Amino acid sequence: MNAHPKAATPMVIPEDTYRVEDYVLYRDPEKFWTGQAGHTTVCRVTAIVRFSSGERRYALSRLDGRGVIGQARARYMRLLPSADVMHDIDTAPLTAGTGVADMTAAAVAWLAAQATTASGRPELPRD
Repeated sequence: MNAHPKAATPMVIPEDTYRVEDYVLYRDPEKFWTGQAGHTTVCRVTAIVRFSSGERRYALSRLDGRGVIGQARARYMRLLPSADVMHDIDTAPLTAGTGVADMTAAAVAWLAAQATTASGRPELPRD
């Protein structure tokens, strides 16, 4: 048995990992190290700023509506995977009558539309 626990290995995120429209978790290092509240927030990448040195920084739009974060560095960002957002749809049964309590209204509507299309011929919209 190992008497010394393994030290955490820091993640190295390549600077070209993020694209415009990606959702990320951003941690403000200054707020974090000074113990201020609100140091971590969910954001959407709105622009990529490329420097002649090869460095990339990111403009982030805060999803809580409290402004924009300019010049964010990739090392303080983590990609929020779409699989987590879509988990309820991906794991839901393909009928609208079961599992409804665990899904959002949008997920139920999407599944109902899929079940209708899968069980019959899709119809063209009427004018």
